[in-house]
Amino acid sequence: MGVVLTRGGRALSAPGPLVPAGELLGPADVVAPTLLGCWLVTDRPAGRVALRLTEVEAYAGNGTDPAAHSHRGPTPRAAIMFGPPGRLYVYFSYGVHWCANVVVGPEGQGSAVLLRAGDVVVGEELAVSRRPAARTPRDLARGPARLTQALAIGPDDKDADLLDPSSPVRLHRGDPPAEVSAGPRVGISVATELPWRFWETGAASVSVFRPGGKPRGRPARQD
Repeated sequence: MGVVLTRGGRALSAPGPLVPAGELLGPADVVAPTLLGCWLVTDRPAGRVALRLTEVEAYAGNGTDPAAHSHRGPTPRAAIMFGPPGRLYVYFSYGVHWCANVVVGPEGQGSAVLLRAGDVVVGEELAVSRRPAARTPRDLARGPARLTQALAIGPDDKDADLLDPSSPVRLHRGDPPAEVSAGPRVGISVATELPWRFWETGAASVSVFRPGGKPRGRPARQD
């Protein structure tokens, strides 16, 4: 279920320039849909893998979003969310897998955008070797855990500067999708009414919507 927000655009065959920091300074729910179509590129010793983002999720700062890790302030886990825009916030979810977020908004605010899904456009063979359970190309990065696995993103990438051309993980501009839809966020148990999940309408790699989250004894979660 979702609402179409925009129309127009086409997919690039190669990444554009790095996303300027100024484009990440707005509120999380405003910046998040602008990241759709952008390329997330990782360069590792084994080679390069890049994907085009098809699904993201906004988490607001300033203590206004009880589903955000930053809701309780700059704790050791969430401190990176309060850094400058364009940093990579990586966290371990449910003790099982890693999730990747782009810090957005002014420094000190605590806002981020969770990268939920994308289409692998460079290095598919390497991505498959990291995701042998994937049955089709659409499954390589369909969901936040699969996305980090395909790109080999983990704890060593915490606080990486996505806007630095020398960084092993970078965020590049891409043309926007033809249509962008919005709907409820996934896997949370608070602030579920906010339509802050954004996705490329009709993209096969968009994850399946499952409302609600697993109770963990604390209201703030960003899964």
